[in-house]
Amino acid sequence: MNALLFDRTKKASLKLSSLSDQARNDVLFRLADAIVAEADTLMAANAEDLLNREPPDPLYDRLQLTKERLAGIAADMRKVATLPDPLGRVLTDRVLPNGLQLKKISVPFGVIGVIYESRPNVTFDVFSLCFKSGNACLLKGGRDAQQSNLAAVALIKRVLESMEVDTDVVNLLPATHEAAQELLSAVGFVDLVIPRGGKQLISFVRDNARIPCIETGAGVVNTYFDAAGDLAKGIRIVTNAKTRRVSVCNALDCLIVHASRLADLPALVGEMAEKVTLYADPRAYNALLGHYPAARLFPAGPDSFGTEYMDYKLAVKTVDSLQEALDHIRTYGSGHSEAIVTEDPAAATAFQQAVDAACVYVNAPTSFTDGAQFGLGAEIGISTQKLGARGPMGLEEITTTKWLITGSGQVRA
Repeated sequence: MNALLFDRTKKASLKLSSLSDQARNDVLFRLADAIVAEADTLMAANAEDLLNREPPDPLYDRLQLTKERLAGIAADMRKVATLPDPLGRVLTDRVLPNGLQLKKISVPFGVIGVIYESRPNVTFDVFSLCFKSGNACLLKGGRDAQQSNLAAVALIKRVLESMEVDTDVVNLLPATHEAAQELLSAVGFVDLVIPRGGKQLISFVRDNARIPCIETGAGVVNTYFDAAGDLAKGIRIVTNAKTRRVSVCNALDCLIVHASRLADLPALVGEMAEKVTLYADPRAYNALLGHYPAARLFPAGPDSFGTEYMDYKLAVKTVDSLQEALDHIRTYGSGHSEAIVTEDPAAATAFQQAVDAACVYVNAPTSFTDGAQFGLGAEIGISTQKLGARGPMGLEEITTTKWLITGSGQVRA
């Protein structure tokens, strides 16, 4: 059904590789201005999607576009445009004993497919990063954000047309399961596919893709409050990690507390008492009983740990040692982001060395796991795999390499 669209996108990607970095930057600056100028139009489309959600639902926040958020999207796009050109970087340059000159340079993948859920900002983020890095993109968003995505891609195409750039460097697929299956089977048209969403989406893409895939998104995030943790720091870090935006993948899901600090647990979670429901193990539950709203305090169950809540919910686990905290993270974490709060340098070093995750924090909240926060301008996703890109994926992570070999008539013996 979408074979013609795939073919047009592939052909457009070949033209895109010939655009100069300045030409690509000019498009992104023009588009950033257009996002701000057309904010009302984009928000009107977004309002249609929001009709299917209620504000108390955390996913409403994930879906919503506001003038402030659109201004932030535009600012991130301008940041991407100011970053160094990721293409043509010389990564290796040497001459072999036989006189052959070897040079390895960075080049685009070609066409990148992205399957994502109810976050319309991803449409602009993915386009800006793909365009800057010389890649065309095929976007497959979720039904919940379909009107928002249609409006965003229409705006992108208007700007591309005004700048005389082939508008097929970006295309939006229907928000259907069948379109996702076609994208995952687009051998010869799509060079890389990236899922950006929850565990179910990522598993579906990994299990069905016939083209290379990078896993991103699913985040079961833990923070360990150590025996040597500073309480004031801990309160700020835990509260920010949990409540800043509960529907994003870097939000805190489990607070791990050293048993010697249980007396501080009510203060550690106190600022969240009006919003967050806790699922605490027996020792933590007893420490909180009478110090936390009864309506929001429950004993932890079999599924409390290892759950990505994406809601105002938090598991609490008590441990007797740093090693036990590490074992808990190894068992229940997803390799996304983990943090320790401690004033013990040895504990901090041991934690960062032992935790197997893309991002490992000491005395800072996991809410910083974000491409823009890392200075990447934006992100195409947070990779949780080990082969290839890992962590926030910016421009460098969506380029590949090519060897250039120059000789003077040498032949191989």
